[in-house]
Amino acid sequence: MLTEARARDAADPLRDYRARFDLPQGVIYLDGNSLGALPTATAGRMAQVIQGEWGEGLIRSWNSADWIGMPQRVGGKIAPLIGAAPDEVIACDSTSVNLFKLIAAALQMRPGRKVVLSEPGNFPTDLYMIAGLEAQGLAERRLAPRERIAEALGGDVALLLLTHVHYKTGAVFDMAALTRAAHEAGALILWDLSHSAGAIPVDLNRCEADFAVGCGYKYLNGGPGAPAFAYAARRHHEALEQPLTGWMGHAAPFAFSDDYAPAAGVDRLLTGTPPILGLAALEVGIELAAKIGIERLAAKSRALSEFFRTCLDRAGVELDLVSPTAPEQRGSQLSFRHPEAYAICQALIARGVIGDFRDPDILRLGFAPAYVSFEDVAQAAQHLAEVLETGEWQREEFRERAAVT
Repeated sequence: MLTEARARDAADPLRDYRARFDLPQGVIYLDGNSLGALPTATAGRMAQVIQGEWGEGLIRSWNSADWIGMPQRVGGKIAPLIGAAPDEVIACDSTSVNLFKLIAAALQMRPGRKVVLSEPGNFPTDLYMIAGLEAQGLAERRLAPRERIAEALGGDVALLLLTHVHYKTGAVFDMAALTRAAHEAGALILWDLSHSAGAIPVDLNRCEADFAVGCGYKYLNGGPGAPAFAYAARRHHEALEQPLTGWMGHAAPFAFSDDYAPAAGVDRLLTGTPPILGLAALEVGIELAAKIGIERLAAKSRALSEFFRTCLDRAGVELDLVSPTAPEQRGSQLSFRHPEAYAICQALIARGVIGDFRDPDILRLGFAPAYVSFEDVAQAAQHLAEVLETGEWQREEFRERAAVT
């Protein structure tokens, strides 16, 4: 398999991009779906912002370095990756905060309806944000299995909130079909793109989606805690009223008025002062993804994951695959169920193969195509085969749960 992997790497049109990431020697990094690797250009950009723009420019850099325009500029660079127009996306806050803002805004736009429909097992923060609004008497949370979501879209549903790529299984929803079903029921739709943006093609405008959010630290390689983004279709800008009416979302923040007046367009989704260091790092990762192109990233992602499955098959490894078998029906990951998935994951990490675990029994491996090679995949499959064959995962230290799993 190594011979075949090296031949595939030699023919890979993306092979030169691996050198644009700072990857530790001896590490096979299959956790880009939780935290993307460090682009080599990020350190230099951060030094420029810290030493030049902050250190020398000081407060003048809000104007001279256009810090004040970074949320719009970075959001505009994300837009083509998700099928949006530049003035429909803004980079700000966290995914959780943006979810809260847009759920509340959608409820305001559907008076007389309080139900926010989602699925059980959706990413926790999505469900928690609905529950938070429910505790205030503003929403009613309703969950339906994914195969029955369309029929659960009753006349009391204000918003359908779904994660495009499921964080555990990698299963992909049909965005166009479910957006159409929501609209036919008189509801709005909000897509969480945290495991989609920078990994698989997304076309929000073609699907006529209403709202979307996503994080910047996974496939966009913005670094730990990177700012998130929010999308609002242009047709909703005038009606959009979000509840976190902070200073930066004001129409004229430096007029210092006592009364709030929302900014025009998607700018009204801003709340507090933009995190300049985080936005600067995120901008580097976004520009790199845009340069490679989302179609090429997706094609290689599918090739990597299918090659991994082939490697496991040839090594005689039998694991319960919970991801869809068809590569076009899943995101850039493969998830396997095993009762000792945590210990297996830790044994792999000890060998330098970094994946991750999702409670209670999921071993999840991500294939970030910008820097993962076919040789990485072949070696990772061999390590996994050896860990399972030898029972290496049974060592006591691999069973001790860390704070972050």
